[in-house]
Amino acid sequence: MEELFLSLMREYGYVILFLWSILEGESGLVMAGLFTHTGDMNLLTAIVVAGLGGFAGDQLYFYIGRFNKAYVHRKLKHQRRKLALAHLLLKRHGWPIIFMQRYLYGLRTVIPISIGLTGYSAKKFALINLCSALCWSSIIIIPVWYFGDEILGVIKYARAHWYFALPFIATLLGVAYYYINALTDKTLKTKAHRI
Repeated sequence: MEELFLSLMREYGYVILFLWSILEGESGLVMAGLFTHTGDMNLLTAIVVAGLGGFAGDQLYFYIGRFNKAYVHRKLKHQRRKLALAHLLLKRHGWPIIFMQRYLYGLRTVIPISIGLTGYSAKKFALINLCSALCWSSIIIIPVWYFGDEILGVIKYARAHWYFALPFIATLLGVAYYYINALTDKTLKTKAHRI
């Protein structure tokens, strides 16, 4: 199974990276960084492809908000508070919130949709979004490429000592998930009261 995955990545790596960046991103960028380190992908091409995928995903969310307002309000009725917060953050901070939205856990898809619901310029959003997406892909892929030997060493150790690695990874992911959710909820509440 692992060999099949590696062969698919070597043959269709850029296509997979583009699609992965549209849908989610970070784990795909880490994989791309490792493949650039091993020489199976070109560093600059991987950064551009991943950036374009992230850009396309946010553009898609923006246009869903722009042209499907009734659908958005119906489907995201449980996210109304986040939509309102995203709209208020845009009013208060302007374009920097568009640039930073891909780093805001819990608001990453809501902000482009919320901006699409407003009358914000589609051209301006696209330009800021493109710059942000290319920075995002660079910030993740370049360090993974640079520290590739160390990361591959940790992966090799984890595979050999899976009985230690699995509980450690599960604990680490659980703590990170709890911390990020708690921080996001606290930030949302604080911002909602300030605004």
